[in-house]
Amino acid sequence: MLIRISLIVAIVLGLAATGLNFSKVKEKITTLQTNLKTETEAHQKFEGQYNRTKNELDKTNAVLKATQETLKATEEEKNTAVATAAAQTKRADKLNEDLTKTRKERDDAQAEVAAYHATGMNPQQVAAAAKEIKKLQDNVAAMNTENRLVSQKLRKTENELELYTKKEYHGPALPASLNGKVIVFDPKWNFAVLNLGEEQGVLPYCEFLVNRNGKLVAKIRVSSVDKNRSVANVMPGWQLGEVMEGDVVIPAYPAS
Repeated sequence: MLIRISLIVAIVLGLAATGLNFSKVKEKITTLQTNLKTETEAHQKFEGQYNRTKNELDKTNAVLKATQETLKATEEEKNTAVATAAAQTKRADKLNEDLTKTRKERDDAQAEVAAYHATGMNPQQVAAAAKEIKKLQDNVAAMNTENRLVSQKLRKTENELELYTKKEYHGPALPASLNGKVIVFDPKWNFAVLNLGEEQGVLPYCEFLVNRNGKLVAKIRVSSVDKNRSVANVMPGWQLGEVMEGDVVIPAYPAS
């Protein structure tokens, strides 16, 4: 009997526990359903907002793309306009330059015509006078050349005369500013070739001091002269060092 009562009590308690658990499970299910409904509504709301935002973004991107294309086209038009303006400016400058040149040529031509009229001569007389003037100019140039040659011959003759009449002769005086260089030196025969000649006033027997970096190297005397070259020998007792190409030469007895 006691055992039956215990079994009955156990069954009653089990049913009570099962009812209690079922109540809690039902409550949890109800809560989950409520939460699911809330989250579903929130998700739907978010999805709606997302779709609206995406549509607006797509519209904005389309407007931006159109704006960029318009800006690119505008930039190209601006560059074309700038290039066209530069070309037009260059053409205008060229036209102005040509116009100025044409005006100068016109003014020069008018001045020549006025000069012809001022002479009181006709064109044939002017042409003949110009021809005569050219002939006279050629004669003067020829005379100047001849005078220069005669002067050179006279200077050479005087140079030779001085050599025989003076006990110590150092050649004709040369400008103190004159300087040249040794372009060739032959140590075997002790002579140097200078880049100075008749055009610079050098004649035979002219004496030069050879120096390097401001230090005296030797004293040389010219033996022969060409137009822009001369040959000079090292004077005995005056070789203080080895003469080299590139050494500077200055007159030993410059004009005062």
